[in-house]
Amino acid sequence: MLRILLTIILPLALWVWAFIDCLTTPEDQVKHLPKPVWVLIVLLFPPVGPIAWLVAGKQRGLLRTGAPDEADGRPGQPVRRDGRPLAPDDDPEFLASLKKSDKDHEDMLKQWEADLRRREQELRGEDEPEDGRKS
Repeated sequence: MLRILLTIILPLALWVWAFIDCLTTPEDQVKHLPKPVWVLIVLLFPPVGPIAWLVAGKQRGLLRTGAPDEADGRPGQPVRRDGRPLAPDDDPEFLASLKKSDKDHEDMLKQWEADLRRREQELRGEDEPEDGRKS
């Protein structure tokens, strides 16, 4: 059973996985050779091709910045190595913008409180009699 696993099932699973990974990888993440050449290498050289693809074929890393999107022209957003965007709580730029936004809101709140105190003082001054005595 172990021989079958090591000689047939494991290499077949590696070959299928590398082939699907090679097909689904975006062109900008393929290294050293064009994507169609990598597909042929993985298909035609089953024991070596998938291992070569894993080692040298795909750009791998923990974090990379995506290229600007041609559709909307925005600069690239931070993305994970699998191509999905980072969650907002993992993005340092987003967290910094929240801190700036919090500071702006705190300043606005202090301004509103000062304005409210000033208005209350004005209203209290109008309610008091002119001789300065309270009723």
